[in-house]
Amino acid sequence: MEPLSFRISRSTEGLAETLATLSQRLVKLEQRLAAMELQLQSQLAPHPQELESLQTVESLLNDCRQLLALPADEPAHHL
Repeated sequence: MEPLSFRISRSTEGLAETLATLSQRLVKLEQRLAAMELQLQSQLAPHPQELESLQTVESLLNDCRQLLALPADEPAHHL
């Protein structure tokens, strides 16, 4: 029969190894998650040309709104 202190030491070593393994896996999972988040952000980030196009459309919409807001008898060249 093994002495109690030896069994406790062996169990403690086993727990320490398990904890180290789990910690390593956690770090790898965190790294994978960070990489996936970066990939998702890059996919969601609009392309500069798309932004420019949207700004042009927004400007045109604003011009149209201003034209529609003018009284019918006022000339449109004030824009």
